Amino acid sequence: MSRLTTYFKETKAEMKHVSWPTRKQAIMYTIVVIIISLGTSAYLGFFDYVFSTLLKLVI
Repeated sequence: MSRLTTYFKETKAEMKHVSWPTRKQAIMYTIVVIIISLGTSAYLGFFDYVFSTLLKLVI
């Protein structure tokens, strides 16, 4: 049980060294991730549509 206690004490000490983002930064990073995710899904969706259409023409 001592190892578990040591682990939590060390974890708590390390968390004090973490540089947490501000609320504004967290919101901006979230918006960036959402925009990139939407862009990636549109990009992949477009090519999926193109390749499936071409495949239907071949078959």
